[in-house]
Formats: sequence, C-alpha cells, structure tokens
Amino acid sequence: GGQPRNVQPFSDEDASIETMSHCSGFSDPASFTEDGPEVDEEATQEDLEYKLKGFIDLTLDKSAKTRQAALESLKSAFSSKILYEFIMERRMTLTDSIERCIKKGKSDEQCAAAGLACLLCVQMGSGIESEEIFKTLGPVLKKIVCDGTASIQARQACATCLGICCFIVTDDITELYSTMECLENIFTKAYQRDRDTNGVSSTHNTVLHVSALLAWTLLLTICPMNEVKKKIEMHLHKLPSLLSCDDLNMRIAAGETLALLFELARETDADFFYEDMDLLTEKLRALATDGNKHRAKVDKRKQRSVFRDVLRAVEERDFPTEMVKFGPERMYIDCWVKKQTYETFKEVLGSGMQYHLQSNDFLRNVFELGPPVMLDAATLKTMKISRFERVGHKPYDKARSKCRDKRADVGEFF
Repeated sequence: GGQPRNVQPFSDEDASIETMSHCSGFSDPASFTEDGPEVDEEATQEDLEYKLKGFIDLTLDKSAKTRQAALESLKSAFSSKILYEFIMERRMTLTDSIERCIKKGKSDEQCAAAGLACLLCVQMGSGIESEEIFKTLGPVLKKIVCDGTASIQARQACATCLGICCFIVTDDITELYSTMECLENIFTKAYQRDRDTNGVSSTHNTVLHVSALLAWTLLLTICPMNEVKKKIEMHLHKLPSLLSCDDLNMRIAAGETLALLFELARETDADFFYEDMDLLTEKLRALATDGNKHRAKVDKRKQRSVFRDVLRAVEERDFPTEMVKFGPERMYIDCWVKKQTYETFKEVLGSGMQYHLQSNDFLRNVFELGPPVMLDAATLKTMKISRFERVGHKPYDKARSKCRDKRADVGEFF
C-alpha cells in the first residue's frame, strides 16, 4: 500500500546497458524453444509477456541504441512465437512505435522498425486489424521508399516491408495497384541504368532495385489475371536486360522473375508465344554455364544452379520440386509462384519459418496446409527419435527412400 513509484527515464548509457542485458536472451530465436526440462508454461508465458511489454516501452526511449535493441528483441520474439492475443491488445501502440521509429530514426533503426512491421502483419494475418496497421504504415513506407535522401538500406527494408504487408492485408485492389506502381517506379530505373556508364551510383542503388523487384513480383502473384497480362506485356521484354547486370543478386532476381512471368503467362494463355525466345534462352544458357574467371567460385556455383532451373522453366516448362519439412508435416514447392512466396516469408521469419508453418493460421492458409495439426505431448514424444536409434535406422531409411515416391506422402507423419 505504498506510494506509486515514479519511473525515471533511463539515461542513454544506462538504457543501452539495461536493454542489452534484457535483450541478450532474445537475440537468438532458439532461446524461445522449449526443448529443456519441463517448466510451468503459464509462468513462462507471463515472464515472456512481461519482458515484451518492457521492450515495447523502450521503443519510445530517448536513446537510439536502446530503441533499436528493443525493436530487434521484439522481432526475435515475433518470429519465433505465435503471440496473437498479446499483440492484438497492443497493436495500436506497436504501430505508433514503428511509425515513429521509421519517421524519426536513422538507417539501422528504420530497418529494424520495417522488419518489425512485417512480423506484426505476419502475426495478425489478413483481417480488419491488419488493414488498420497498413493504413497507418503504408504511406510512411511509401514515402521512405521514394525518398532519394533516405539511406539505401532503409529504402530497401521499407520496399520489402511494403510488399509483404500489402500481400498480407490488402483486399482493396486500388491499394494493391498503387503499391505495385510505387515499387515499379523504383526497379524500372534499373532498365535505363543498363545503358548508363556511371557504375558508382548504379551499384549503390542495385540493392534497392532488387528488393523492389522481388516485392513487386510477390504482389503480382495475387493480381487478377487481366492485370497479370498487362504487367507481362509491360515487363517481359525489358527484364532480360537485367541479366547483364554486374550484381549477382540482380541477375538472380531478374532470372527468377522471368521464370515466374513465363509460368503466369502460360497459365493465362496456353498458346503463349515469346518472340525473342532464342535470344533469351541463349542468355540464360550462358549464365547457367558461366565460367567467368573474374567471378568468385561461390557466386558462379549459385548462379549456375539458379539459372539451370530458370532455363528449364522457360524452355521446357519444368520446375524442380522441393520438399520442406516442418514438425510432422511436409510441403511440396512445385511452382515458381509458391517458391517466390516461400522464399519471401523465409527471409522475414528466418529460423522461425518452420514454427510459423506449423502454427500460423495465415501462413497455413497461404500455402493451403489446412488447420494446424494438433498433437498431444505423448505423440510428440514418440516422434522424437534418440541419436542411437537414428544411427541404427540409417540403412533401413536408405533402402526405403529409394522406393518412395516423393509425391505420395504429402501430409503424412514421419
């Protein structure tokens, strides 16, 4: 029954030290996993929420270092736990904090805030609440993306965030087209740059152009077919110029976007014909077999791998199916649209991607996985195989895998 305590704001130094010590446990998403001895889950959840409330408060701190550390800690938590109820109660506070950090912060803080905005929308999924968040943050993100005086890193992060948030929340077709136009205005500058001789500025802006192109491509996957046709007509003849870019990431982004455009074009029109097919396949084949001595071995290996797949997609309409395992489930990535979507969210969620695929209703809906698979503790325990058992089963597993049809076991448990 004592007097209420006046909480004094931290000084810059104290705040930074205090935040860093609190944040250290949240810097690694693995710190959220519960593989250790059994604990009181309710108490753990309360402790987590208490810390997260502290981080939300610290996003308003005077110290830029403190604000950034708090944003990074929240990002780590949001990527590795489903916190829907907690966030729902504080979504407007979080939105205000993110908006303030993007508007007033410097480059690193803006990047952290944009990353947190992505995760906020991933957590909330598509719905009225997310639309409210995007109505507030969308104009701020667009402003930074188009602001030539802002840092390239901040513009890049905001371009990615703009694409992902719009993908998640937008039911308004006008907003979708407006966002795509904003991103187009950025990456189409790379078309003209192909003829420029000023290598310094072109290299400087390439990371922004790559992010804008990939975000635009993601949004193209949810466009109505008549709009897809328009965009294909507009960009399919210009994109191959980016395959000659000095930057590896730009060449790869352009190649994968071309593969996706061809896939969509053939879906909309079975008789789709591309006039410059010979020239394009020649370019793609050169990149798929590139032996340029001036390029690093790792870059060459990565480029050849990607462009072999792109060439197959363009020339033979083929896609190398990939399997993703998460918990007791598995998902097949069997087209470029699905691959683009998966890679985008994997970039945002990092090591938390598998957890979100298992538990996040929005992501499960995107990938048509159905409701989350509910498993009791006993079932989970039986699924965990000891190290010694794993060694013992290797010969059997090898023999079995030779006979197994990779498409036959979708949705089955291990």
